[in-house]
Amino acid sequence: MCPVDTGFSRRSFLRYSAAASVVASIPILTESHLAHAQRRRMSQNIPPDAVRINANENPLGPCTGACATISSLIPEGGRYDFDLTEKLITTFSGMEGLKPEYVMAYAGSSEPLHYSVLAFTSKEKSYVTADPGYEAGTYAAKASGAKVIPVPLTKTYAHDIKAMVAADPNAGVLYICNPNNPTGTITSREDIEYAVENKPKGSILLIDEAYIHFSDATPSLDLVKADKDVIVLRTFSKLYGMAGMRCGFAIGRPDLLAKLQPYGMNSMPIMAVAAATTSLQQKDLIAERKKINADIRQETFEWLTASNYKFTPSQSNCFMLDTGRPGKEVLTAMAAKNVYIGRVWPAWPTYVRITVGTSSDMEKFRTAYKQVMSSSTAGLEPLPLPERLRNAPYTHLS
Repeated sequence: MCPVDTGFSRRSFLRYSAAASVVASIPILTESHLAHAQRRRMSQNIPPDAVRINANENPLGPCTGACATISSLIPEGGRYDFDLTEKLITTFSGMEGLKPEYVMAYAGSSEPLHYSVLAFTSKEKSYVTADPGYEAGTYAAKASGAKVIPVPLTKTYAHDIKAMVAADPNAGVLYICNPNNPTGTITSREDIEYAVENKPKGSILLIDEAYIHFSDATPSLDLVKADKDVIVLRTFSKLYGMAGMRCGFAIGRPDLLAKLQPYGMNSMPIMAVAAATTSLQQKDLIAERKKINADIRQETFEWLTASNYKFTPSQSNCFMLDTGRPGKEVLTAMAAKNVYIGRVWPAWPTYVRITVGTSSDMEKFRTAYKQVMSSSTAGLEPLPLPERLRNAPYTHLS
């Protein structure tokens, strides 16, 4: 674990105080907040029996071993137990061939995402991101006064890496979510290596691998091992089913991770770190859950293809579905059928994001979506597709 600066000189005190004052004015937004904000805008409260495929949650929840670990630790809930966090870090770093000081544990990956943006962007150093892409870093950049540069995805729904690299010679952070949220699509290893070698001087690549375990994408941890200007984010919220428990990592060179520390340090929830450690040690868990998700996703894609509905070729637990209509109105119509789907990104106003739920969830989604799309109700009129998407290839399953 990266050592904490305990030298409270006047200079370090002022540095930490200034960072703390910035963080105090910037909320740390998570997928949960963004999904909840949509519901508030639509004045929706989700009933207990609803289909919830709106927030990229894993309906499987923590694995059996993690649940047992949590239960056994309940009597110790009054302790901080820093040793459990150290065990998590040494377990993960050992499995990945990393030095422990290259790994920092956080309550999820949202905290280090925000702290990285705050640490490496400013009014002079911009934040470059894909569009559509995960929005949390954009909010942090705007709040801290950094210029935000959204770069449209390619026609194959990958990050347009060359355009991102060229977007601003003074960029501070290039944010790459791989697989991408919301499209679930992959950016190639070749493109990521290009970004590493050609990014603006002094900038970092912030590579968010929240969904990496669902996909066949090549992880980027070896770039960290090679001491590149890269911070990789990992979380236990997705495949491991621990979104409500909050546990994740920032992985990078110790000097890069040290720049995050002034923006926030806290003790980790002991049940989360213990459950995460158990999950890492459970053999075949990743392969088993990856297959469950892929099988349900494939079944959904086959139905969408047979029904002539267009969607992005996701390798993750979410995908974007082109309704051909105002997406926000489709959300409302689906909610009326007790199926709650994900939000709309401004760049793609006819698309909605769908989380891959259980087989039962997706069966109910298919029934409701067919009914909504068959409706001629006023207010669900088709919208023209943006110019750059008219000829974009959609997935066609072989």
